[in-house]
Amino acid sequence: MNPQRHAAARLASYIEDRALPPQSKLPPERRLCEELNMSRGELRKALSLLEAEGKIWRHVGRGTFIGTRPLDRMDEITALSTHTNPAEVMQARLLLEPGIVRIAAIQSTAADIERMRLCSKRKDAAVDWHTYERWDGAFHQAVAEGSHNTLLLTLFNALNTVREATEWGRLRKSRLTDAHRQRSGKQHLAIIDAIIARDMEQAETAMRNHLKSVHKALLGSNYEADEVVAIDDATETG
Repeated sequence: MNPQRHAAARLASYIEDRALPPQSKLPPERRLCEELNMSRGELRKALSLLEAEGKIWRHVGRGTFIGTRPLDRMDEITALSTHTNPAEVMQARLLLEPGIVRIAAIQSTAADIERMRLCSKRKDAAVDWHTYERWDGAFHQAVAEGSHNTLLLTLFNALNTVREATEWGRLRKSRLTDAHRQRSGKQHLAIIDAIIARDMEQAETAMRNHLKSVHKALLGSNYEADEVVAIDDATETG
């Protein structure tokens, strides 16, 4: 392992050990140098490598952040929330995320899978709604990042931005029950197990079943699986 890769691996381990959710800000470079016992030059090379891999992003004057860089013109994407609703968001998720997890089942690294496990554990251990929601979102983000597909990750982030800007939060908070939490936890583990097995079909099925369950929990008993099947069929024949 060359020195730059070794420094990047140490920095990546530092980030993983702290279990920070996406878009969390890293400490200043001086503190990172002290905690990682590396020079400013070594640190900057490590940061550049992780940024090229999409694991962090940097903004001059603001600092370094975990995850992928937010989309440009985010305000326009956020504005879409005024023209959509949670039902449409779920339809879009059902089209996008099962496809993403198929690729993640092949492309995910051991570190990606460990991140998924960590997010799932933190979500299950959450004692309040805001913490639960944050780690639930971090789990789905980790799956998307596990695809190592820049375009799909960009689409996921755009959809996630719209999701967060809709009335989703209020709806989730009012409908989240202990039974749903337990069911969701088991479904996340099923997704992880399928990814570990490198089973694309099972990973897709597990993700779709999970999202259908979320759809039903959020939007009530009038949920009809046939509506989603019709969307899937239209996609396959399109």
